[in-house]
Amino acid sequence: MGYKPVMQFHVGSDHGGVTLLDALIAEFEEWGGESGHAVLSRTGPAVATERVDYPSIAVEVCQRVLRDRARGAADVYGLLVCGTGQGVAMTANKIPGIRAGVVADGFSAQMARAHNDANVLCLGERVLGAGLAKLLLREFIEASFEGGRHANRVELIESLTRQHGEGS
Repeated sequence: MGYKPVMQFHVGSDHGGVTLLDALIAEFEEWGGESGHAVLSRTGPAVATERVDYPSIAVEVCQRVLRDRARGAADVYGLLVCGTGQGVAMTANKIPGIRAGVVADGFSAQMARAHNDANVLCLGERVLGAGLAKLLLREFIEASFEGGRHANRVELIESLTRQHGEGS
């Protein structure tokens, strides 16, 4: 097996994703010693009764990811959880430099990284059980960007922002 870099995550959720995010953070803590993967920061409410708007959570997490990557930390990623994963993904993908994907199966989690070079993983608490979400996180972490023809496609996506401005 080839070298797999340690991945560090800025994580966040709205009130609809708190419980699942808690379970995923616990999983990181359990993996910590063996893998080195870590949570760098958490954004969002500590309890599900504290209502917040998911766009502000997604923006903050993505800004942290981009800030750390600009400082040379290529191993920094984002993990966002809301009720479906859709809202945080739509918000995240408005931010230039972010490639966020919602996944609900292992193959999609792998391909988000391997083919699309996703730097933010989005999950939905109301559509995934904790066990499946943990599996999806592992699949995302264990995948590597393949480059090659996929690098050209990722560049085509990035060019949309340059051509059409933010939010394209």
